[in-house]
Amino acid sequence: MSGELLLELLSEEIPARMQRRASDDLVAAVRDRLAAAGIPAVRIAGCVTPRRLVVIADGIPDRQPDRSEERRGPRVGAPQQALDGFLRAAGLKSVKECEVRSTERGEFYFAVLNQPGGATAAVLPALLLAAATALPWPKSMRYPASALRWVRPLNSVVCLFDGEAVPLALGDVPVGRVTRGHRFLAPAPIEVANAADYREKQRQAHVVLDWAERREVIDRDLRTLAAVEGLRVKDDTGLLDEVAGLAEWPVVLIGSIDADFVRPLPDGLPPEVLATAMRTHQKYFTCLNQDGTPAPRFLFVANNTTPDGGKTVAAGNERVLRARLSDARFFWDQDRKVRLEERVEALKQRVYHEKLGTVYDKVERTEELAEYLAEYVPGADAALCRRAARLAKADLSSGMVGEFPELQGIMGRYYALNGGEDARVADAIADHYRPLGPNDGVPSAPGSIVVALADKIDALVAFFSVGEKPTGSGDPFALRRAAQGVIRIVLESKMRLALTAAFAAAGEIRRLTMEDAQAVAIELTAFVADRLKVHLRDQGVRHDLIAAAFEQAGIMGVARHGRYEDDLVRLRAKVDALKGFLSTDDGRNLLIAYRRASNIVSIEERKDNRQYGQDYDGQQLMEAAEILLGQTLPEVGRRTKEFFDQEEFGNAMAALAALRQPVDEFFDKVTVNVGDPKLRMNRLRLLTRIRNTMNQVADFSQIEG
Repeated sequence: MSGELLLELLSEEIPARMQRRASDDLVAAVRDRLAAAGIPAVRIAGCVTPRRLVVIADGIPDRQPDRSEERRGPRVGAPQQALDGFLRAAGLKSVKECEVRSTERGEFYFAVLNQPGGATAAVLPALLLAAATALPWPKSMRYPASALRWVRPLNSVVCLFDGEAVPLALGDVPVGRVTRGHRFLAPAPIEVANAADYREKQRQAHVVLDWAERREVIDRDLRTLAAVEGLRVKDDTGLLDEVAGLAEWPVVLIGSIDADFVRPLPDGLPPEVLATAMRTHQKYFTCLNQDGTPAPRFLFVANNTTPDGGKTVAAGNERVLRARLSDARFFWDQDRKVRLEERVEALKQRVYHEKLGTVYDKVERTEELAEYLAEYVPGADAALCRRAARLAKADLSSGMVGEFPELQGIMGRYYALNGGEDARVADAIADHYRPLGPNDGVPSAPGSIVVALADKIDALVAFFSVGEKPTGSGDPFALRRAAQGVIRIVLESKMRLALTAAFAAAGEIRRLTMEDAQAVAIELTAFVADRLKVHLRDQGVRHDLIAAAFEQAGIMGVARHGRYEDDLVRLRAKVDALKGFLSTDDGRNLLIAYRRASNIVSIEERKDNRQYGQDYDGQQLMEAAEILLGQTLPEVGRRTKEFFDQEEFGNAMAALAALRQPVDEFFDKVTVNVGDPKLRMNRLRLLTRIRNTMNQVADFSQIEG
């Protein structure tokens, strides 16, 4: 026999950002504890709404299986005190209930304990309470009704197994089969018999239990309502996800924006201000005309239905938005009275970091660094880049950014244009924070690339130089994101920049000693290399190929050739060429040969306690196969190095392919460990040359499979 479990925890509103994670965690906690108790569910699923977490599981056995446990006791003939202690621990009355067994260490008493399985209904209370207690809320609270810590006060719990109520020790919180529906549309108590009955009655009580269904309903209704007005909705996946967690019965409504706010600039408000004011503070969706310009309409999601079809609710939201946009209009008008350049001085009053001075200090460093980086970006004007870097942070002291911090950089662009700055300077100001995340685009204009890169490199060098580095548990200054931004900007713009030199230059601009600047630069190069590994892995590149390309130049430690490989474009090209080479028969077979040669050399070096790195003697090559290999290796090595130095990595890999036949014949026809010590030594040096030749392009020892 198997049964069904229904668990609903009804509380005050759960923050939208916590809901889906909490649902997944509760399902996992219940599933794991059921399995550990020997009563696993065949199927288990969770639902979440703003007020409730629900777990429904079926196929649960009605009893635990019987269990048999063996315990070894003391040796036969042991003191009576030891035997008595064993009997008490095992719950036995007499030694006659034990078995005597022979082992390698002698004869011992064994107790065989048979434990009949308990009824599932008797096990569930402790199991479910443990699952609920283990839920890792980002923030939780205690409240008078129960000792259970929860994100918000619990109102009631439904807990049924096979239709019967399961008691839970939750203090004054009601536990049974009574729940409630929508807070406003169906507030009366609802008694449920089982999971199917629960689902049906919640639907009737205006509760859509499934988060994905609510999201789909909202998305569909947003687009439908906008289309009726001849408009379209501005895509906003994050906001759509959030509002799906704000309403149990989502109702999409449309409201109007005063025409004055959507008039062309400068009379109206910038589109970003409109969108931010609606999205961030009110959770409204922006409507766009078919040409992409802001429309005088907004969409929002209500958690209620009204007799007038939402007109009163829409009117109330229009009043709230009007007040919010009026504040924005005030800031817009006031900010434009002060030129952006005049705001730079105020940055001296804004602390960047207690160890790094003010934002003004950062601006001065970024100016110098932008001029340095401009040389590496075709089409970049050093003077314009320096100007953009000087003005990039000035909007931080504006009223609009004070009210809407999300608009920093964006408002700087508008205020720069208002003050007559070059459009390229204004665009660089707007773009210098980008990319803000993995889904954000990178700057593409030359000036924007320079200023964005200068801002991020300065932040990395500044914080590393004062010991404020990311740890395994935290990254308070978003330095990993800054490094990821550097990687994406360099790779996507195909910028040929030696990162170590750029980091060192930033350190010198920060007035570090040359020695300290170089030390920070080397540390940061390795840090960025680690982030590049993550970046490439996210794109499906095998981790061993990444390691092979990095290790070839010593990126993770002291360089093998006296330098670091810090050109990210070149690194990526190496990885791609290596991936292509190993997809061919020549590449795969040469990898096998490389491993064979490396293994033989390593074994013999350990055995002989010496290295065989010296070059082989061509005069001592005796057999035809080793003569052919000895003649081929120098030419292949020369051509490989030539292509490699010219950054023709595909051709360098192809040059290595010429080794396949000579290497195969060598291993087929030549014995390395011969009796003649000189001949053996020369052949080991020949094998070492194979390894060194291939390692010119990558460290093949890092490659798996």
